[in-house]
Amino acid sequence: MLHIVLYQPEIPHNTGAVGRLCLATGARLHLIRPFGFSLDDKHLKRAGLDYWADVDVCEWDSLDQMRDAAGPDSLFCYFTTKATETYWDADFTAVAHTYFIFGPESRGLPASLITHPGHRTLRIPMEGTRSLNLATSVGIALYEAVRQRSRLTVAETRPSSHLK
Repeated sequence: MLHIVLYQPEIPHNTGAVGRLCLATGARLHLIRPFGFSLDDKHLKRAGLDYWADVDVCEWDSLDQMRDAAGPDSLFCYFTTKATETYWDADFTAVAHTYFIFGPESRGLPASLITHPGHRTLRIPMEGTRSLNLATSVGIALYEAVRQRSRLTVAETRPSSHLK
């Protein structure tokens, strides 16, 4: 399963749009407190449209709490403009549960997370800007993982004589 983690999200319409992306791909959305808005916010509901009630959302008091619940066989990918590895180079098919972690819109993930030994950091290449909209970034990463996993599913269902 694919998981999207929004660490201390600040803007309700971004979170609503990310919720729609999660619903469209079957991903689970994890929200790490504190939020810069109420989950009852009209802007959140507007961006999520009438889909918000169907989004698989988990709320957590801390990132550590969420990681502990995820279990040891999960892959955690921290997205930051400071990473050297691009998301294109990552394999999102190796484990059953992959977590994409994105920071708050105004400041990104804290240095303590992206410099922690063993944490995988990825970036989305971009020129001419220091960052992309949060929902856009989530969509780019999420659909790459969906693409990779769909190719795996197709390959697994084909007779072996068709594989190269």
